Amino acid sequence: MAELTWRDLNIGNIITDPGNAGSYCTGDWRTDRPVRDQSKCNKCGLCWIYCPEAAIYPTEDGLFETNLFYCKGCGICAAECPKSVITMVEEKE
Repeated sequence: MAELTWRDLNIGNIITDPGNAGSYCTGDWRTDRPVRDQSKCNKCGLCWIYCPEAAIYPTEDGLFETNLFYCKGCGICAAECPKSVITMVEEKE
């Protein structure tokens, strides 16, 4: 079987509507999701800073939550958390 290159892609699969990324639930791609133990959180914000998808947001009380609509389950937030507030668990249907 021949290896395909980008030139072999079907052009019809390209989405041409600008500004439509917000309507795609990229969280559907994940296999693991972050779960937080907020009682351990020291509000350092490292999870928020390092999240590559901007899926983490600060709450009014200074803690942080994850928007699972956009979270891809990469686990960077859990790896960067110095207090082990975040653990990655297998996504269940």
